[in-house]
Amino acid sequence: MFFVVTVFFIFSCASNPYTQIDHAVEREEFETGIRILESKKNSYNSDPILYYLDKGMLTHYARDFTESSRLLEEGERAIEAAFTKSITQEIGSYLVNDTVRAYDGEDYEDIYINVFNALNYYHRQDLEGALVEIRRMNNKLQALAVKYGTLTSGLRQKAREEAGSDFSGENTIGSAEFSNSALGRYLGVLFYRGQGKPDDARIDLEGLRLAFAQAPGVYTHSIPSSLEEELTVPAGMARLNVIGFSGLSPVKEPSALRIPLARFNYIKIALPVMVYRHSEVGRIEVIFDNQETFTLELLEDMEAVARETFKEHLKVIYLKSVIRAVVKGSAAVVFDEIGRNEEGVTGAVFGLLGLGAQIFTEVSEIADLRMSRYFPAKAYVGGITLQPGRYSFSVNYYNRGGRKIAAFRYDDIPVQPNKLNLVEVICLK
Repeated sequence: MFFVVTVFFIFSCASNPYTQIDHAVEREEFETGIRILESKKNSYNSDPILYYLDKGMLTHYARDFTESSRLLEEGERAIEAAFTKSITQEIGSYLVNDTVRAYDGEDYEDIYINVFNALNYYHRQDLEGALVEIRRMNNKLQALAVKYGTLTSGLRQKAREEAGSDFSGENTIGSAEFSNSALGRYLGVLFYRGQGKPDDARIDLEGLRLAFAQAPGVYTHSIPSSLEEELTVPAGMARLNVIGFSGLSPVKEPSALRIPLARFNYIKIALPVMVYRHSEVGRIEVIFDNQETFTLELLEDMEAVARETFKEHLKVIYLKSVIRAVVKGSAAVVFDEIGRNEEGVTGAVFGLLGLGAQIFTEVSEIADLRMSRYFPAKAYVGGITLQPGRYSFSVNYYNRGGRKIAAFRYDDIPVQPNKLNLVEVICLK
């Protein structure tokens, strides 16, 4: 039986339905990636949230903004429903391995759904719809501080009942410090300015500066210098803004902790750890046909946001894993104790049962590594004030050695006064 369990877990971890999609995304063949994703839709059957997010992002990159909105909004509703359900069920389901439960989304996914849906609305000439998305994002961020309070408190109580400790002293995960997104605020500045609402735009600009001050562990870089000019466009002039995304969001890898019990027994805790994916991009530059240039500056390290907002969820995962492992490990200790105190066949049988229980605990505790794969890793921004007119330019991505790795051409783009002129560029290398 233990052999069957081991083989099941090995194969369940080894299969990766995303490899072909990843390769298409690396080549920026987004329509191909969508077709491959649809051909592998069965892989998403138990995780509809992942399906909505992955396909929603790929359709955004493919510039199918209406379909992207539909998918991201479905994903947002599914995340909300899953969390509402978890409030009532999570504490009582601590014995269930998270890998067999439906995926309920990570906080950074829920937050950035609104960023890209806001851009979907902008591309469809609906600034009010875009602002609704930004307001939804800001509300979610404000709720993050209290989102996991009930769950964590309930699980600590359950840990005291089942294991005699709430394990708070052994938990070094830390607390999330992220409750305000510079990227969300930046889009708010642009959208409000585009609507002719300078006071609201100014409030969001102050909120952007506050985001940097509130989370220095996330915003380790300087505020982009171009922001000083966003609300001071002279009368009769026009402003061109460019937002450039790069890289791919983090993925999860397994990590294991082992806590000693009686004699040679221990409990294994399997935790997911977010790790960054390598990006080639080191610099993004906008070059006009008249050779005028400006450089995009890093606004938001989205992968750092992903890791920061994961901290509170990881506390819940940690506590559930500890309780579950203690319950399993206690059986191994009991069998082992009986085996040592009994003689002959009885002692040998209970000794084997203790060993078997220990092995089962080892192979059955695996980390839940599910998460969406196609959000970007970083957001860069820049802008320039111009005479109204039509302009042609290129947006070039360079690696850290200065070699051009991607170029996007824009011809005869209208740049109009008293209007938001925003270009979105994406290079996921």
